[in-house]
Amino acid sequence: QVQLVESGGGLVQAGGSLRLSCAASGRTFSSYTMGWFRQAPGKEREFVAAIRRSMFLFNTYYADSVKGRFTISRDNAKNMMYLQMNSLKPEDTAVYYCAAGVYSDNYYYETDYDSWGQGTQVTVSS
Repeated sequence: QVQLVESGGGLVQAGGSLRLSCAASGRTFSSYTMGWFRQAPGKEREFVAAIRRSMFLFNTYYADSVKGRFTISRDNAKNMMYLQMNSLKPEDTAVYYCAAGVYSDNYYYETDYDSWGQGTQVTVSS
């Protein structure tokens, strides 16, 4: 199982930015589908963004609610994944989770991932 550790959460004002990081174990990190999910209080965990290998490229995918504001990226040499979050809104407040799908080619559902981090809190004040 892949070990995942998130960092970079915190408190920010609306309109501000944060960068989340996810450190992953594993020798074949570049082959993993990696994703970010979030869970707001009283709500179910939801898909935020994913980055997946396709032949020699990495494709990115975003939830409509974050498209144009968030950017997912990865550094395979460092076994790291990032989520740059700009123009943050109060509704982005949630615990953000890093996830790895070692055996799946899909990316949208929680069941597409088999390893999860412990989560990092992001709070956006109005």
